[in-house]
Amino acid sequence: MTDVVLLGSTGSIGTQTVDVVAAAGDRFRVSAIAAGGGNVALLADQAAALRVRDIGVTREDSVAELREALAKVWPADAPAPAIHAGPGATAELAGLGCDVVLNAVAGSAGLRATLAGLAAGRVVALANKESLIAGGPLVTAAAAPGQLVPVDSEHSALAQCLRAGRADEVRRLLVTASGGPFRGRPRAELADVTPAQALAHPTWDMGRLVTTNSATLVNKGLEVIEAHLLFDIPYEQIDVVVHPQSVIHSMVEFVDGSTIAQASPPDMRLPISLALGWPDRVPDAARAVDWTTAQSWTFEPLDDAAFPSVGLARRAGAAGGCAPAVYNAVNEQLVAAFHAGAIGFLQIVDTIAAVLDEWLSVRHAAAGNPRTVEDVELAEGWARERAAVFTN
Repeated sequence: MTDVVLLGSTGSIGTQTVDVVAAAGDRFRVSAIAAGGGNVALLADQAAALRVRDIGVTREDSVAELREALAKVWPADAPAPAIHAGPGATAELAGLGCDVVLNAVAGSAGLRATLAGLAAGRVVALANKESLIAGGPLVTAAAAPGQLVPVDSEHSALAQCLRAGRADEVRRLLVTASGGPFRGRPRAELADVTPAQALAHPTWDMGRLVTTNSATLVNKGLEVIEAHLLFDIPYEQIDVVVHPQSVIHSMVEFVDGSTIAQASPPDMRLPISLALGWPDRVPDAARAVDWTTAQSWTFEPLDDAAFPSVGLARRAGAAGGCAPAVYNAVNEQLVAAFHAGAIGFLQIVDTIAAVLDEWLSVRHAAAGNPRTVEDVELAEGWARERAAVFTN
């Protein structure tokens, strides 16, 4: 049985992970869960159903409410769980004894947990791409071969497709994108986009940050950086192609002209189960494509003029150092401002461009590669401050 620590258990990936574990019989056991504390009732219900040994909650002011909720649902025949509270709770749980740490924390706040899991020698199933992007060389240096396993559907697909050939046979990676809710619209039609419209993703049901990132295609930019860091493929060999049906999750083109694609209906349970069981597959984790039904799959190039976020991510990734952390931190700040009604939709990517320009011209050379988490956090703090200045 594979012992799992699940971080971000009450979010979209976290709740689907609980479903995967429940459906897999005795293949997996979740021994610890953690969440921010925004949905204490769900966290308590999950803990009771899974009979976990440890619970983490980032918001210390949620502990009393959590204890009260646990008292109502905790099984009488199970030992009471230990509660870890505070900003370091997720990192504490990541260092506990287990086989796999699934990090589904939202945003770069997951960096310390990713590093803690790697330092403890655990396999880290990474749904928290931002920690890899922000941490960059810190994370890649800490990870032994095979220790980082992707949960994102695109990178799970790439990992599967890469099994079809040797590293020296790979010509390029093709990361697919649904195009989000505004696919086909020119930039001029995006000025008045509302938060509700940005959250109306045509394919995936995700949290606010990731869904908004999919609308701006910042998420695809982050995925290009993630693909480079996970698979050590140069940026000029990583392309994005728009595939609205979201059935082909990504592809690998080989030097002989062959392209291998991974296809499955859009369902995160498949990449989650594969990450938990890697390199083995979990039978019946998700439904397969129905080949008895007529269907069409289409592909189109990315509109860089309407969605320049991918190009900006390439620029940040190629610069290296803390530039990807700056890109990501500015975006997190601006998504929150957009949903608060403080800025317009187009200001998100426009401000990322402005702050990234300033970082690369003024601070990048002196900052160099991050040597500690604190170096990353300093760059992120600067980026958030500059984002606030640009949007006031």
